[in-house]
Amino acid sequence: MEVLKSILQIITGLSGVMVAMLSILLLVQLRWPAPFLWILKLLVAALSPLFVLIGVLAAIVGVATGSNLIAWIGIYNILIFCLHLFMVTRPPRISINFERAFGRDWENAIDPGQRPYFLSSPAILKLPAVPAPRLIPNITYASIPGTGRNLLCDIWQPSKNIAPSGLAFIYLHGSAWYLLDKDTGTRPLFKHLAAQGHVIMDVAYRLAPEADMMEMVNDVKRAIGWLKENCEKYAVRPDRIVLGGGSAGGHLALLAAYTANDPMFTPRELDEKDLSVCGVISLYGPADLKAMYFHTNQHLTTRPVQGKPKRTAPAQMPGWLKKRMGKSYHRLGFDKGLKDAGALAPLLGGHPDECPETYILFSPDSHIHQGCPPTLLIQGGQDIMAPVSATRLLYRRLVKAKVPVILHVIPQADHAFDLILPVVSPSAHTAFYDIERFLALQASSYTKNPEARSGNKESDQLNKLRKETL
Repeated sequence: MEVLKSILQIITGLSGVMVAMLSILLLVQLRWPAPFLWILKLLVAALSPLFVLIGVLAAIVGVATGSNLIAWIGIYNILIFCLHLFMVTRPPRISINFERAFGRDWENAIDPGQRPYFLSSPAILKLPAVPAPRLIPNITYASIPGTGRNLLCDIWQPSKNIAPSGLAFIYLHGSAWYLLDKDTGTRPLFKHLAAQGHVIMDVAYRLAPEADMMEMVNDVKRAIGWLKENCEKYAVRPDRIVLGGGSAGGHLALLAAYTANDPMFTPRELDEKDLSVCGVISLYGPADLKAMYFHTNQHLTTRPVQGKPKRTAPAQMPGWLKKRMGKSYHRLGFDKGLKDAGALAPLLGGHPDECPETYILFSPDSHIHQGCPPTLLIQGGQDIMAPVSATRLLYRRLVKAKVPVILHVIPQADHAFDLILPVVSPSAHTAFYDIERFLALQASSYTKNPEARSGNKESDQLNKLRKETL
């Protein structure tokens, strides 16, 4: 019996100590380059409910076996991870939330048909099961003039027993403008949104070095133009398209949305086309590229600075991880190496002091005007890549321009928090909670306006498609 007691103490004690050490990552702001610690921090945050249970087990074992040390380790883990859960799942303060942007009655503006698969709260243990959506992969949405290069997307449609909402969400994946691809870690979100009747267009835009920043924005505009031309096919209203994305995708979404009909940012074949969207969502997209340049220490990793040690950014993925990824290693572009991933100098043609006007041109906060669409900004409070201060400044400028905008800075969350184990991640659930309500508001806005419905041919077509779908 004593042997079993000792074994139990050793196992729970070591587990408790390990979890307690990992909890330190939630309390620190990492600075790039620190790729291993960053990924580990994302995993710790996603698994925080499990670590609460480990703390409970350690506390029980400590009390039952008379080990005060193990009991106190367990209590520490319970407290630190419960505090984390509380912080990441609480709503933003009133001054920057939905009520501030859309009024006190904003929830009543949402069509009841949108609500059945809403998250009841961000504080849930796992995403609920939803009807399986219909996925059509690898659809060509554009061909680059003069090159024969086809651009692909995946279309996610609601299950046939779910009424279309009439809204489409164009999603741009994170990439550091250099890596990754569509369909990377986003399936739980897309399934969840499709269950609410939305159509999701998951876009694979061109990346560096194949494309420069302007060409990436042009690809986003091509996606908007293609979807507007195919709205009837997918039971979508052309005026109910929301653009969004994560990281570099969030940056491109903001830039494309705020320059909707700016000829400078529009490919020639789409001149005089309406490329506006009814809303835009940025998940930790950088709002100010110069601020990101210094936040990610690119002044130390991409050029020598007298009197300061040069930092070494990762150039290649570890061999074991490369082997584990298999074919995805090439599909996601890791065979290009990591040297230029997220590096702004080679992408923009120089450092901020060499071409300041280019950094300004491609920063979303330089294109704010009263005609910007309603905006949802979600970011981790400890973002290692995109500076939170720049996102807060973007928010204040949008408010000044009288653009409906929501800002949710999630404490102790880091860059890409929504892509790591999103089915169980509390911070991912918080982002999903905000996104689904923002999209529902955009989908329902026309239904609250009788004039927009009466005599509207597009609405009649949509209602016909809904009936056919059901």
